[in-house]
Amino acid sequence: MKSRNIYIVGLIFVVYMTLQSCSQPSGNSTGSEYMPDMAHSVAYEANYYSYYYNNRWGGEEEYYNYAKPRLPVSGTVPRGGVNEGTAQKSVPYYYGNTEEERTRATAEIIKNPLMITDAGLASGKDNYNIYCGICHGAKADGLGYLARDDGAYPVQPAILNSDEFKAASNGRYYHAIMHGKNLMGAYKDKLNYEERWNVIHYIRSLHAKEAGVAYNQYENGLNAIDVPAGDIAVVEEVEMHEAGGHHDGHGDHHDDHGADHHDDHGADHHDDHGDSHDDHGDDHHDDHGHDDNH
Repeated sequence: MKSRNIYIVGLIFVVYMTLQSCSQPSGNSTGSEYMPDMAHSVAYEANYYSYYYNNRWGGEEEYYNYAKPRLPVSGTVPRGGVNEGTAQKSVPYYYGNTEEERTRATAEIIKNPLMITDAGLASGKDNYNIYCGICHGAKADGLGYLARDDGAYPVQPAILNSDEFKAASNGRYYHAIMHGKNLMGAYKDKLNYEERWNVIHYIRSLHAKEAGVAYNQYENGLNAIDVPAGDIAVVEEVEMHEAGGHHDGHGDHHDDHGADHHDDHGADHHDDHGDSHDDHGDDHHDDHGHDDNH
């Protein structure tokens, strides 16, 4: 009789433990399973720490590392930016899409964060012609072909070479690219951070061309705000070639840089640096920056 009672108690205990080991989740309980093996993955949410005592796939620190923000997968497109080449992808923009925020951005964003480079002006020209010139015109005169075709465009696009826009801050341009204005939609999903600022540099170069002053990698006669990169950009280009393993193939190019490339820029650029900048605006950049190439 005694042994029978022990057997019954043992059986009840086994049944109880079996039921407990397979309890279903409810309320604040995550439930439990007996030997789940790989039937379920580790449940965690990105940027949210929710470690619980039944987690047996690592300690609290390991789980915390799982929950921390990660770098985006290579080749993916981050929200708000374009992931291409070495261009800076996406930078937070803390101005909303309202007239009050437009006014604030216009007043607060003054300096172009990118220095003026020949490569940047070339990129800016290409993107301006694709995204902007169709309305604002190749010369920033508001006579893009969409606006010219029999008056089909319902409003006059902004004339970017007008006195108003020549005097406008860089923030006014950048905010319009980010959020659009009137019938012009936003272009923040078309142009990445660097491309937007290089488009603004190119618009400034159109202003400079009309004013008959230089706006290029070595000289800015338009304003005291935007900074030419000078030889810094040349050095960075050489370093980039070396890092990419292309320097050997371009050895003659850089050895003869003064004789070939800089003959076009002004033969005295490296031999007589003082004369370089005087000749640069008159020779190279009258041809390079003011014939609508940049």
